[in-house]
Amino acid sequence: MSVLGDRKRAYLNAEGADRPLRSPVPAATLERARHHRKGRLLAEMARHDCGAILLYDPVNVRYALDIQNMNVWLLHNASRYALIFADGTAFAFEYRGSEHMVRHLSTVTEVRPAIGWYYFAAAEYAASNCARWADEIESLLRQHGGGNRRLAVDKLEPMGVDALRQRGLTLVEGQEICEQARAIKSADEIALMRWTIRVAEAGIARMAAASEAGRTEQEIWAELAFENTRSGGEWLETRLLTCGQRTNPWFAECSDYVCQEGELIAFDTDMIGPYGYCADLSRSWTVGGTPFTNVQRTLYATALEQIHHNLALVKPGVSFAEFNERSWRIPERYLARRYSVAAHGVGMADEWPAIPLHPDFLRPRAGAFQPGMTLCVESLIGEEGGPCCVKLETQVLVTETGCERLDSFPWEEV
Repeated sequence: MSVLGDRKRAYLNAEGADRPLRSPVPAATLERARHHRKGRLLAEMARHDCGAILLYDPVNVRYALDIQNMNVWLLHNASRYALIFADGTAFAFEYRGSEHMVRHLSTVTEVRPAIGWYYFAAAEYAASNCARWADEIESLLRQHGGGNRRLAVDKLEPMGVDALRQRGLTLVEGQEICEQARAIKSADEIALMRWTIRVAEAGIARMAAASEAGRTEQEIWAELAFENTRSGGEWLETRLLTCGQRTNPWFAECSDYVCQEGELIAFDTDMIGPYGYCADLSRSWTVGGTPFTNVQRTLYATALEQIHHNLALVKPGVSFAEFNERSWRIPERYLARRYSVAAHGVGMADEWPAIPLHPDFLRPRAGAFQPGMTLCVESLIGEEGGPCCVKLETQVLVTETGCERLDSFPWEEV
């Protein structure tokens, strides 16, 4: 018995299971989104009085300039960085041999080979490479910084921090600048995000169709990776799909466990899809589409209650503190298995803000919901020692009057 009913079948690729989804988003939409994002970053740099920002985090580089090649590898190999000046001049320092992957971008002024000084690339030459790297950064700041020696940096190892400071530069925390810039999306960005969610929901439908007894967790999870990859997506940040008792406690990743008829399956997509945008969605259902047991039904209905209650609070102008005060209160018996956040920002990955669940909201959190923010509202419900946990999550856009759900893959009927 399949869990893929008519309501879910509609999310499969209408062109057929043997074909990828083809994006309908015009090239002009992507180009406008690129320049909007770069403009947001420049505005935040000006607010922090920085002459330039040095970016190493591939997600920040993607946001600022839309450079996308080999991003997962570059998460742990510092072979790409970008230096962006307050006037918009942008230098892309690329892994040697891949410069041609960047030159077409209108966001980039000049492409140069990166100087690698992390140990894997440089070994005993790390210190001398770092000195050459710092000399080049400082020289460019003298040429293009307008006399401003304040350099924002998102992520940098100690040797690089020391080298830049030795050259008289004042370093500024750059991750705050990036997160604040990324928090508000344009209409073009939302169009790109909607397409990523469409691809994710096609993958979720494939997972639902594969949720049969005798399949391993990994087999079911692979359906999402397959749809994402063939339809132009990029990577999955986690592998959070588990079945039965392995859902409790949460945060185990998928394994070769063979799912049994009637067990609960729960997952969290954490999918970086087409155009680099994230679809962060969670659903739970039973293997084989069997009716919920009384325990499963109670957990699911409770999780859905939390989602709906907290969604109703997401409105422009509502502070994070006010959201916390009015948020759904988790019953005592579920506290031990509670999730870490009630809501968080989402864009090209999980983003600011992260709003803890009410028992963990122990310090004041500055900020409020604003139109153009995109958020994920989450729930994890289960009892310590219980047979399973239910995981639910939806992705929303804060509008001028409230919020709009961006995903629509159906909840289970309880």
